[in-house]
Amino acid sequence: MKKPSFSPVVTDFLGDKELEKIITANYVKLNELCEKRIEKNDILEAENIYYFIVTGGTEAQVLDLQKIRDKKFDDKEIVLLAYASNNSLAASMELLARFNQIGKKGRIIYLPDSENLIPASANIQNLNGKGQLAGSRIGEIGSPSDWLVASSPSAETVKENWGADVIPVKMTELKQLFSEITDEDCLDNFNELTNNSEEIIEPTNKDILNNIKVYLAMKKIVKKHKLDAVTLRCFDLVLDLGTTGCFALSRLNDEGIIAGCEGDMISTIGMLLVYKKTGRIPWMANPSRLDIDNNSILIAHCTVPVSLVTNYIIRSHFESGIGVGIQGTFQCGDVTIFRIGGNDLNKIWLVNGKIVSTSKEEDLCRTQIEVKLNSEYNVADLLTNPLGNHLIIVPGNFEELPIV
Repeated sequence: MKKPSFSPVVTDFLGDKELEKIITANYVKLNELCEKRIEKNDILEAENIYYFIVTGGTEAQVLDLQKIRDKKFDDKEIVLLAYASNNSLAASMELLARFNQIGKKGRIIYLPDSENLIPASANIQNLNGKGQLAGSRIGEIGSPSDWLVASSPSAETVKENWGADVIPVKMTELKQLFSEITDEDCLDNFNELTNNSEEIIEPTNKDILNNIKVYLAMKKIVKKHKLDAVTLRCFDLVLDLGTTGCFALSRLNDEGIIAGCEGDMISTIGMLLVYKKTGRIPWMANPSRLDIDNNSILIAHCTVPVSLVTNYIIRSHFESGIGVGIQGTFQCGDVTIFRIGGNDLNKIWLVNGKIVSTSKEEDLCRTQIEVKLNSEYNVADLLTNPLGNHLIIVPGNFEELPIV
């Protein structure tokens, strides 16, 4: 049987040289699985194609490409090739979750373990959210990021299934408040953040001050709209203001104001739920790398609440290389990981494990932890029936987390 071709899908943040370097680094596995490379403009030339998800943020591109292929190859299984860097796995999980939602057959092949093509069935439980967040007000600053193709429920869906009200806030309101905040307004937060850090690597003082301005602007929005939680379309800040929201989200969560990034409403619901039920501050992060043989997962993001870590370094934001990202060190110990999903937000994947290490690799988001799952769980579940990209991490072993 003729091998399929592969088509690399990548964001504009990655240059051509870096793309070729990544393809070369994965050449052995790509050559093992695929016959040749097909560019996006030639997506209809091959009957069987695997999408090579080179970076995060490519989900909308793949959906558009698949719409083109559906006109000619509607009956073909959708296969996503993920590898161990640049949020490839996270994007693949978001895509497969979306394909599952719309009834399309698909799977993820994880290149470091390509022999493990069909892992065990995912441990998905039913979740009854009816009324659990009744009376809560969740602010949505800007629309969900374009790549959150499985994580953008309507306000009506949130209200019907969880009882929470979604309060839309225009990005122009945040930008206006940002412009009104002075450097002097930021000094107390600047001194606290920098004095308590182990090191400052990429960011300038201006970068740090601008991140604090985002935080202060968001606090004003939370107060004005009487919000219990908020989610931010943060990449608009990168493109429009040359800054990031990582510190703002980190600090708000530390203050008990649940804050999710990328406009991910589903993750913000999960964060608010676990905070209300347990009083523990959660962290929203990307599943970045799997070790199927060791039953472990490497999780990473730039927004960790500093109260969860023993120390931190002030870094730039990973994907854009600008602004501020938080690189924290976790203590080893028990942790609970979960993800809400499904068309009606009534499914949950929930596992327990132990943080076994913290790393500082340069091709992943800044704060990185490796979690080894307890023996009754299978990390390969995430390749078969993921509920979406981001995972919620909560310190402690909640074997019967009071949200199911």
